[in-house]
Amino acid sequence: MKHATLRQLKVFRAVARNMSFSRAAAELSLSQPAVSAQIKVLESHVGLPLFERVGKKLYLTAAGGELLHYSGAIAEQFREAEEAMAQLRGGASGKLNVAVISAGDYFFPWLLAAFAAQHPGVILNLAVHNREEVLRQIAENATDLAIMVRPPDDREIVREAFAPHAYVIVAPPWHPLARRRAISRERVLREPFIVRERGSDTWKSMQDAFGGQAQAIRASMEIHSNETVKQAVIAGMGVSFLSSHAVALDVRVGNLVVLDVKGFPVVRDWYVVHRAAKRLPPVAVAFKSFLLAEGARLIRDGPPRPRGRKMRSTD
Repeated sequence: MKHATLRQLKVFRAVARNMSFSRAAAELSLSQPAVSAQIKVLESHVGLPLFERVGKKLYLTAAGGELLHYSGAIAEQFREAEEAMAQLRGGASGKLNVAVISAGDYFFPWLLAAFAAQHPGVILNLAVHNREEVLRQIAENATDLAIMVRPPDDREIVREAFAPHAYVIVAPPWHPLARRRAISRERVLREPFIVRERGSDTWKSMQDAFGGQAQAIRASMEIHSNETVKQAVIAGMGVSFLSSHAVALDVRVGNLVVLDVKGFPVVRDWYVVHRAAKRLPPVAVAFKSFLLAEGARLIRDGPPRPRGRKMRSTD
Protein backbone atom coordinates (compact mmCIF):
# COMPACT_ATOMS: atom_id res chain seq x y z
CA MET A 1 0.00 0.00 0.00
CA LYS A 2 2.91 2.38 0.57
CA HIS A 3 3.10 3.17 -3.17
CA ALA A 4 -0.62 3.93 -3.57
CA THR A 5 -1.40 7.51 -4.58
CA LEU A 6 -4.17 9.89 -3.65
CA ARG A 7 -5.28 9.90 -7.28
CA GLN A 8 -5.71 6.12 -7.22
CA LEU A 9 -7.72 6.35 -4.00
CA LYS A 10 -9.91 9.07 -5.52
CA VAL A 11 -10.63 6.87 -8.54
CA PHE A 12 -11.29 3.89 -6.28
CA ARG A 13 -13.79 5.87 -4.18
CA ALA A 14 -15.59 7.07 -7.31
CA VAL A 15 -15.97 3.50 -8.59
CA ALA A 16 -17.13 2.31 -5.14
CA ARG A 17 -19.62 5.17 -4.91
CA ASN A 18 -21.11 4.48 -8.33
CA MET A 19 -20.50 0.72 -8.46
CA SER A 20 -19.69 1.31 -12.10
CA PHE A 21 -16.44 1.97 -13.96
CA SER A 22 -18.26 3.92 -16.67
CA ARG A 23 -20.18 6.17 -14.28
CA ALA A 24 -17.02 6.79 -12.25
CA ALA A 25 -15.22 7.73 -15.46
CA ALA A 26 -17.96 10.21 -16.33
CA GLU A 27 -17.86 11.70 -12.83
CA LEU A 28 -14.09 12.14 -12.95
CA SER A 29 -13.99 13.25 -16.61
CA LEU A 30 -11.72 10.32 -17.47
CA SER A 31 -11.95 7.53 -19.99
CA GLN A 32 -13.15 4.16 -18.77
CA PRO A 33 -9.81 2.49 -19.67
CA ALA A 34 -8.00 5.11 -17.58
CA VAL A 35 -10.22 4.31 -14.58
CA SER A 36 -9.70 0.57 -15.05
CA ALA A 37 -5.93 1.09 -15.27
CA GLN A 38 -5.86 3.08 -12.02
CA ILE A 39 -7.82 0.37 -10.21
CA LYS A 40 -5.51 -2.37 -11.53
CA VAL A 41 -2.44 -0.48 -10.31
CA LEU A 42 -4.05 0.08 -6.92
CA GLU A 43 -4.96 -3.62 -6.66
CA SER A 44 -1.33 -4.49 -7.41
CA HIS A 45 -0.25 -2.27 -4.51
CA VAL A 46 -2.85 -3.81 -2.20
CA GLY A 47 -2.14 -7.34 -3.33
CA LEU A 48 -5.85 -8.22 -3.31
CA PRO A 49 -8.79 -7.66 -5.67
CA LEU A 50 -10.96 -4.69 -4.67
CA PHE A 51 -14.00 -5.41 -6.86
CA GLU A 52 -15.74 -8.51 -8.15
CA ARG A 53 -18.48 -9.03 -10.69
CA VAL A 54 -21.48 -11.26 -10.02
CA GLY A 55 -23.49 -11.42 -13.22
CA LYS A 56 -23.61 -7.89 -14.52
CA LYS A 57 -23.29 -6.24 -11.11
CA LEU A 58 -20.12 -4.90 -9.53
CA TYR A 59 -19.46 -5.46 -5.83
CA LEU A 60 -16.74 -4.55 -3.36
CA THR A 61 -14.65 -7.43 -2.08
CA ALA A 62 -13.84 -7.66 1.64
CA ALA A 63 -10.55 -5.89 0.90
CA GLY A 64 -12.42 -3.24 -1.08
CA GLY A 65 -14.79 -2.61 1.81
CA GLU A 66 -11.90 -2.15 4.21
CA LEU A 67 -10.07 0.16 1.84
CA LEU A 68 -13.23 2.23 1.30
CA HIS A 69 -13.47 2.79 5.05
CA TYR A 70 -9.86 3.88 5.44
CA SER A 71 -9.79 5.91 2.23
CA GLY A 72 -12.74 7.92 3.55
CA ALA A 73 -10.74 8.78 6.67
CA ILE A 74 -7.76 9.72 4.51
CA ALA A 75 -9.89 11.99 2.33
CA GLU A 76 -11.36 13.65 5.43
CA GLN A 77 -7.89 14.24 6.87
CA PHE A 78 -6.73 15.92 3.67
CA ARG A 79 -9.87 18.07 3.56
CA GLU A 80 -9.26 19.19 7.14
CA ALA A 81 -5.61 19.89 6.34
CA GLU A 82 -6.55 22.01 3.32
CA GLU A 83 -9.06 24.02 5.35
CA ALA A 84 -6.60 24.47 8.22
CA MET A 85 -4.02 25.83 5.78
CA ALA A 86 -6.63 28.13 4.29
CA GLN A 87 -7.46 29.38 7.77
CA LEU A 88 -3.81 30.13 8.44
CA ARG A 89 -3.65 32.04 5.16
CA GLY A 90 -6.37 34.27 6.51
CA GLY A 91 -10.08 33.94 7.21
CA ALA A 92 -12.48 31.02 7.12
CA SER A 93 -12.65 29.32 3.77
CA GLY A 94 -13.21 25.91 2.32
CA LYS A 95 -16.33 23.78 2.11
CA LEU A 96 -19.02 24.09 4.79
CA ASN A 97 -21.25 21.02 5.09
CA VAL A 98 -24.50 21.63 6.97
CA ALA A 99 -27.58 19.41 7.33
CA VAL A 100 -30.85 20.99 8.49
CA ILE A 101 -34.30 19.60 9.24
CA SER A 102 -36.99 20.57 6.75
CA ALA A 103 -38.51 23.42 8.80
CA GLY A 104 -35.15 25.15 8.57
CA ASP A 105 -35.22 25.52 4.80
CA TYR A 106 -37.63 28.48 5.24
CA PHE A 107 -34.96 30.65 6.87
CA PHE A 108 -31.60 28.90 6.81
CA PRO A 109 -30.51 29.99 3.31
CA TRP A 110 -30.36 33.64 4.33
CA LEU A 111 -28.22 32.75 7.37
CA LEU A 112 -25.82 31.01 5.00
CA ALA A 113 -25.92 34.01 2.67
CA ALA A 114 -25.07 36.38 5.52
CA PHE A 115 -22.15 34.17 6.57
CA ALA A 116 -20.91 33.82 2.99
CA ALA A 117 -20.99 37.60 2.59
CA GLN A 118 -18.49 37.84 5.47
CA HIS A 119 -16.38 34.92 4.16
CA PRO A 120 -16.30 35.07 0.34
CA GLY A 121 -14.04 32.01 0.01
CA VAL A 122 -16.55 29.61 1.56
CA ILE A 123 -18.22 26.91 -0.56
CA LEU A 124 -21.65 26.08 0.90
CA ASN A 125 -23.14 22.59 0.90
CA LEU A 126 -26.64 22.57 2.44
CA ALA A 127 -28.65 19.36 2.79
CA VAL A 128 -32.31 19.48 3.92
CA HIS A 129 -33.68 16.25 5.43
CA ASN A 130 -36.13 14.90 7.96
CA ARG A 131 -34.87 14.29 11.49
CA GLU A 132 -34.03 10.64 10.92
CA GLU A 133 -31.78 11.40 7.95
CA VAL A 134 -30.07 14.31 9.73
CA LEU A 135 -29.27 12.00 12.65
CA ARG A 136 -27.90 9.44 10.20
CA GLN A 137 -25.63 12.05 8.63
CA ILE A 138 -24.30 12.99 12.08
CA ALA A 139 -23.72 9.34 13.00
CA GLU A 140 -21.91 8.62 9.73
CA ASN A 141 -19.80 11.79 9.89
CA ALA A 142 -21.37 12.90 6.61
CA THR A 143 -21.86 16.50 7.72
CA ASP A 144 -19.90 19.02 9.77
CA LEU A 145 -22.86 20.60 11.53
CA ALA A 146 -26.56 19.81 11.87
CA ILE A 147 -29.38 22.22 12.63
CA MET A 148 -32.38 20.77 14.43
CA VAL A 149 -34.93 21.33 17.18
CA ARG A 150 -34.70 18.11 19.14
CA PRO A 151 -31.07 16.97 19.27
CA PRO A 152 -30.41 13.52 20.73
CA ASP A 153 -29.61 13.32 24.43
CA ASP A 154 -26.27 11.67 23.87
CA ARG A 155 -22.90 12.26 25.51
CA GLU A 156 -21.24 11.87 22.14
CA ILE A 157 -23.20 14.84 20.73
CA VAL A 158 -22.51 18.54 21.29
CA ARG A 159 -25.67 20.65 21.06
CA GLU A 160 -25.98 24.41 21.61
CA ALA A 161 -29.16 26.48 21.33
CA PHE A 162 -28.89 29.58 19.14
CA ALA A 163 -32.45 30.81 18.43
CA PRO A 164 -36.06 30.29 19.55
CA HIS A 165 -38.43 28.27 17.38
CA ALA A 166 -42.20 28.68 17.71
CA TYR A 167 -44.84 26.13 16.72
CA VAL A 168 -48.42 27.15 15.96
CA ILE A 169 -51.72 25.57 14.92
CA VAL A 170 -52.97 26.70 11.51
CA ALA A 171 -56.23 26.44 9.62
CA PRO A 172 -57.72 27.86 6.41
CA PRO A 173 -59.03 31.44 6.82
CA TRP A 174 -62.67 30.36 6.47
CA HIS A 175 -62.42 27.75 9.25
CA PRO A 176 -65.06 28.07 12.03
CA LEU A 177 -62.31 28.56 14.63
CA ALA A 178 -60.44 31.21 12.63
CA ARG A 179 -62.11 34.17 14.41
CA ARG A 180 -62.39 32.57 17.83
CA ARG A 181 -60.19 33.72 20.70
CA ALA A 182 -58.64 31.67 23.51
CA ILE A 183 -59.68 28.36 21.97
CA SER A 184 -59.34 25.49 24.42
CA ARG A 185 -57.09 22.58 23.56
CA GLU A 186 -60.04 20.24 24.02
CA ARG A 187 -61.93 22.14 21.30
CA VAL A 188 -59.10 22.18 18.77
CA LEU A 189 -58.46 18.47 19.37
CA ARG A 190 -61.95 17.75 18.03
CA GLU A 191 -60.64 18.83 14.60
CA PRO A 192 -58.91 16.43 12.18
CA PHE A 193 -55.16 17.06 12.15
CA ILE A 194 -52.84 16.88 9.15
CA VAL A 195 -49.57 15.79 10.80
CA ARG A 196 -45.92 15.33 9.87
CA GLU A 197 -44.55 11.79 9.84
CA ARG A 198 -43.90 9.97 13.09
CA GLY A 199 -40.36 10.52 14.35
CA SER A 200 -39.95 13.93 12.70
CA ASP A 201 -38.97 16.93 14.84
CA THR A 202 -42.39 18.47 14.21
CA TRP A 203 -44.26 15.30 15.19
CA LYS A 204 -42.24 14.90 18.40
CA SER A 205 -42.70 18.58 19.28
CA MET A 206 -46.46 18.20 18.74
CA GLN A 207 -46.53 15.23 21.11
CA ASP A 208 -44.69 17.26 23.74
CA ALA A 209 -46.90 20.32 23.24
CA PHE A 210 -50.11 18.41 23.90
CA GLY A 211 -48.59 16.23 26.60
CA GLY A 212 -51.17 13.91 28.11
CA GLN A 213 -53.72 15.06 25.52
CA ALA A 214 -51.59 13.91 22.58
CA GLN A 215 -53.48 10.62 22.34
CA ALA A 216 -56.62 12.63 21.50
CA ILE A 217 -55.08 14.02 18.29
CA ARG A 218 -57.22 12.87 15.35
CA ALA A 219 -54.55 12.39 12.69
CA SER A 220 -56.49 12.23 9.42
CA MET A 221 -53.35 12.33 7.26
CA GLU A 222 -49.62 11.79 7.91
CA ILE A 223 -47.39 13.58 5.39
CA HIS A 224 -43.59 13.84 4.98
CA SER A 225 -43.55 17.38 3.56
CA ASN A 226 -44.38 20.72 5.18
CA GLU A 227 -45.46 22.08 1.82
CA THR A 228 -47.91 19.23 1.26
CA VAL A 229 -49.24 19.55 4.81
CA LYS A 230 -49.94 23.24 4.17
CA GLN A 231 -51.72 22.52 0.90
CA ALA A 232 -53.90 19.93 2.64
CA VAL A 233 -54.82 22.48 5.31
CA ILE A 234 -55.54 25.16 2.71
CA ALA A 235 -57.82 22.64 0.96
CA GLY A 236 -59.82 22.25 4.16
CA MET A 237 -58.78 18.73 5.04
CA GLY A 238 -57.91 19.63 8.64
CA VAL A 239 -55.81 21.83 10.90
CA SER A 240 -52.10 21.32 11.57
CA PHE A 241 -49.31 21.84 14.07
CA LEU A 242 -46.40 23.42 12.17
CA SER A 243 -43.31 25.56 12.55
CA SER A 244 -44.02 29.28 12.47
CA HIS A 245 -41.18 29.56 9.92
CA ALA A 246 -42.95 27.12 7.60
CA VAL A 247 -46.24 29.03 7.58
CA ALA A 248 -45.09 32.66 7.82
CA LEU A 249 -45.51 33.50 4.12
CA ASP A 250 -48.86 31.71 3.79
CA VAL A 251 -50.20 33.56 6.83
CA ARG A 252 -48.93 36.86 5.42
CA VAL A 253 -50.72 36.39 2.08
CA GLY A 254 -53.91 35.04 3.67
CA ASN A 255 -53.75 31.37 2.68
CA LEU A 256 -53.61 30.26 6.32
CA VAL A 257 -54.48 31.67 9.73
CA VAL A 258 -52.86 30.94 13.08
CA LEU A 259 -55.50 29.75 15.54
CA ASP A 260 -55.57 31.45 18.94
CA VAL A 261 -55.26 28.28 21.01
CA LYS A 262 -54.53 28.48 24.74
CA GLY A 263 -50.89 27.69 25.46
CA PHE A 264 -49.75 28.44 21.90
CA PRO A 265 -47.42 29.24 20.31
CA VAL A 266 -45.20 26.57 21.83
CA VAL A 267 -41.60 27.76 21.81
CA ARG A 268 -38.62 25.42 21.50
CA ASP A 269 -35.04 26.15 20.44
CA TRP A 270 -32.97 25.71 17.32
CA TYR A 271 -29.74 23.85 18.05
CA VAL A 272 -26.44 23.61 16.22
CA VAL A 273 -25.26 20.03 16.65
CA HIS A 274 -22.12 18.00 15.92
CA ARG A 275 -20.32 14.92 17.15
CA ALA A 276 -18.24 15.58 20.25
CA ALA A 277 -15.30 13.66 18.81
CA LYS A 278 -15.41 15.44 15.46
CA ARG A 279 -12.56 17.79 14.70
CA LEU A 280 -14.49 20.62 13.12
CA PRO A 281 -12.78 22.30 10.16
CA PRO A 282 -12.09 26.01 10.67
CA VAL A 283 -14.97 27.06 8.42
CA ALA A 284 -17.42 25.03 10.54
CA VAL A 285 -16.01 26.53 13.75
CA ALA A 286 -16.49 30.00 12.26
CA PHE A 287 -20.05 29.24 11.16
CA LYS A 288 -20.98 27.79 14.55
CA SER A 289 -19.69 30.96 16.25
CA PHE A 290 -21.63 33.02 13.72
CA LEU A 291 -24.88 31.17 14.53
CA LEU A 292 -24.43 31.54 18.28
CA ALA A 293 -23.71 35.27 17.94
CA GLU A 294 -26.01 36.32 15.09
CA GLY A 295 -28.48 33.52 14.39
CA ALA A 296 -31.34 34.63 16.65
CA ARG A 297 -31.23 38.22 15.39
CA LEU A 298 -31.07 37.24 11.73
CA ILE A 299 -34.00 34.85 12.06
CA ARG A 300 -36.03 37.46 13.93
CA ASP A 301 -35.31 40.19 11.37
CA GLY A 302 -36.07 37.96 8.38
CA PRO A 303 -34.42 37.93 4.96
CA PRO A 304 -32.60 41.09 3.88
CA ARG A 305 -34.50 43.34 1.52
CA PRO A 306 -32.93 44.00 -1.89
CA ARG A 307 -31.19 47.34 -2.25
CA GLY A 308 -32.06 47.89 -5.88
CA ARG A 309 -33.01 51.24 -7.32
CA LYS A 310 -36.59 52.41 -6.96
CA MET A 311 -38.65 52.11 -10.12
CA ARG A 312 -40.13 55.31 -11.49
CA SER A 313 -43.76 55.36 -12.45
CA THR A 314 -44.47 56.14 -16.11
CA ASP A 315 -48.07 57.17 -15.42
